[in-house]
Amino acid sequence: MTWPDEQLVATARSGDVASIAALVSGTHPHVRRFAYSLCASPEDAEDAAQEALIILYRKIGTLRASGALASWMFRIVRNECLRQLRQLARRAEPVADGSTVSAEDEVMRRLEAERVATAVAALPLDQRQVLIMRDIQGFSGRMTADRLGLSTAAMKSRLHRARAAVQLALEPVEGRE
Repeated sequence: MTWPDEQLVATARSGDVASIAALVSGTHPHVRRFAYSLCASPEDAEDAAQEALIILYRKIGTLRASGALASWMFRIVRNECLRQLRQLARRAEPVADGSTVSAEDEVMRRLEAERVATAVAALPLDQRQVLIMRDIQGFSGRMTADRLGLSTAAMKSRLHRARAAVQLALEPVEGRE
């Protein structure tokens, strides 16, 4: 399962309706996977995926670079999941006996997911592509290297730098936590 190629993205950006439809259907599995990894429930994930695809359909012309589709969609899905989480937190009422996971604990878990998503989005494009393909999409090392036109060693080096940068971004800062 691969992301649509840059040529399809470019023709969709120019307003070609058939290309936009193909782009939406081609990104749907990836968007769903992102949503399921970030949202609180399967229902929220489906809603976030639908909203993200609607945004893709409506705003594909605003995408600046054809190669940035995956990171753009990741941010859209993340934002939709966070929006739903905020709505959930507003509706949540405290449980008197404390027998279930509190809304605060759920929000904290989701905020941590937001920190990870922000750290991934901040990576340089070459590192972000490798990290997303390997750690989010689950491609093998060889397949990732082939798709990006890299040697296996170069792919591993980029992946190592990307993981180290994300880990550094997630380290607690004194006085913040």
